[in-house]
Amino acid sequence: MARAMKKAVAKKVKPAAKAVKKANGKARAAKSPKVALLVSTRKGAWIFHGDSNRKNWSADGPHFLGQIINHLMLDPRDGKTLIAAASTGHLGPTIFRSTNMGKSWTEAKRPPAFAKAEDPSKGRTVKHTFWLTPAHANEPNVWYAGTSPQGLFRSEDGGMNWEPFGLVNDDPQYRAWMGSEQDGTPDGPKMHSITIDPRDPKHMYMGMSGGGVHESLDAGRTWSPMVKGMEVVGGFDAKNIAFHDPHCLRICPSNPDRLYQQNHCGIYRIDRPSDEWVRIGRAMPKKVGDIGFVMTVHPRDDKTVWVLPMDGQTVWPRTSPEGRPSVYGTKNGGKTWTRLDNGLPEAQAWWTVKRQAMTADSRDPVGLYFGTTSGELWMSRDEGARWTNFARHLPEIYAVEAAEVM
Repeated sequence: MARAMKKAVAKKVKPAAKAVKKANGKARAAKSPKVALLVSTRKGAWIFHGDSNRKNWSADGPHFLGQIINHLMLDPRDGKTLIAAASTGHLGPTIFRSTNMGKSWTEAKRPPAFAKAEDPSKGRTVKHTFWLTPAHANEPNVWYAGTSPQGLFRSEDGGMNWEPFGLVNDDPQYRAWMGSEQDGTPDGPKMHSITIDPRDPKHMYMGMSGGGVHESLDAGRTWSPMVKGMEVVGGFDAKNIAFHDPHCLRICPSNPDRLYQQNHCGIYRIDRPSDEWVRIGRAMPKKVGDIGFVMTVHPRDDKTVWVLPMDGQTVWPRTSPEGRPSVYGTKNGGKTWTRLDNGLPEAQAWWTVKRQAMTADSRDPVGLYFGTTSGELWMSRDEGARWTNFARHLPEIYAVEAAEVM
């Protein structure tokens, strides 16, 4: 009798335990953040929301249909505020802000604009805002913006009002390094990769195309060039900072003393306090080279980096080498590289991936994402081992950012 009673109780408890476990699992899934992809294009912006497994995605958009969106960022300090850098056709460049994940938008009262020059012939006009960066976690509502022509701007009210910031906009030396507005850079020269050291809000980096990488120790008020060890295009003088052309600069979240750079002339790494860059792209296959625009770093491993090379021969086609695109990854800081092309087109894919159009999430394993000039979104849920195309027929993609949302 006792044995029978125990079996009866076990039968009742077992389903109940399963139900509790299932309910707890659902609760954890509901509370855990999900991945949202912020996609900026030539004709508007989209927000793609992924499920907890990053297998199913829903599209929210277009936002600003017909407008050029150079960059769309979610404020990680509150998880709901979006800032969009837009160019509204004949009305010119502006900034939009949403505090409800894009349900509604408000235009900035004073978008980035250069100070008026005493001599109008020497004045400059912002053609578009190219880069947006939220300030340090301890500085809520503060944002930085980089523009074309090159300028640095700051907002202290969540992106509604912007002011020129620091010395770079009007300093004669920096103006000389920036080159002319017709320096050959597609869509004009750009200030980009504004990067904040997570340990110190006063410690910043930024890239100038052209004009090199620069560092600030006083919250962007003054800057110093960081071009030692860098190469420039053959026939030009590397001592002239104006000839340096960084395409993308990344700081390692797990080790802010290590930075990587995808340059017009290769892939580089620097380990502070050293002031000299080391070209780690020479380990790439010679047939592919180490020229490109984008790179992204692992959120928890400073030795793991991914790049997406472009054809850099002769006239710089800026397309996938031989029409066979691939991401390349390193797990040892650039000593060796591995081709990661499983699932990507095997031939006749001649698209370009621009400098803001590749990103990573913070999941385990890390998810990688990139967008192409032919309007395709690609993703890998396993750090590049396998790629899937999950959106196509979008306008030309300018930027892709991964964000965590509840």
